[in-house]
Amino acid sequence: MFREWDSTDSNVMNLEHTVTDENTDRSDRNPARLNQIGVLTRREIEARVLEPILEAMVEEFGDRARVEGVAAETIIRLAQEQGNQLAEELGGRSLAHFRESMQYWIQDNALEIEVLEHSEERFDFNVVRCRYAEMYRDLGMADKGALLSCNRDFALIQGFDPDTELTRTQTIMQGAPFCDFRYRKKSARTDSNQADEQD
Repeated sequence: MFREWDSTDSNVMNLEHTVTDENTDRSDRNPARLNQIGVLTRREIEARVLEPILEAMVEEFGDRARVEGVAAETIIRLAQEQGNQLAEELGGRSLAHFRESMQYWIQDNALEIEVLEHSEERFDFNVVRCRYAEMYRDLGMADKGALLSCNRDFALIQGFDPDTELTRTQTIMQGAPFCDFRYRKKSARTDSNQADEQD
C-alpha cells in the first residue's frame, strides 16, 4: 500500500489565518491553506453546499444537462488553476513533484493506493479504496461524484504540467473494483516513437 503520508494535522483551520482584508488581492492568498483541512473534508463541504444549489437551478431552469454542464466546465477550470498553483507551491512540474502533491488527496486515509511504476516519465498506480466515492454514496450523491471529483483529475494534471497526460479507463466511483491512473510524459512518448521510426 502507498502509505507515505500519515496525517496528524487538525482539520480545524486557524481562523486568524483565514480572515483577510476585503481589499486583499485574491492572488496573494496562499492556496496551501485550504490543504490544512484535507481534500476529503473539503469535498464533503462542497458537496453539501453544491447539491441543493444544483437541484434548485435544475428546478428553476428545467435543463439538468445544461446546469451540470456549466458546473462541470467551472470545476474543470478551477482544477486547472489549482494544478498550476500546486506546481508553483512545490517548486516544479516533474512527476516526482506531482507524486509529492498526492499527500493532500491521501490525507485522512482518503485513498488507498498501489503504486505500479514511478519514474521521470511514468507514474502508474491503482486506487483500491476511495473514501471520496464512499462519502458521496453516504450523502446519497453517488450520481454526482464523477461531476464533483473525478472530472477534476484530467484538468488538474493539465494545469500542473501540460507535458503530462493522464489515461484512466475506470473508477470506483462508477462501479469498478479500482481506479487505474496512468500518467505519461508526452515528450517521452514522442521521443520513443521517433526512435522506433529511425529503427
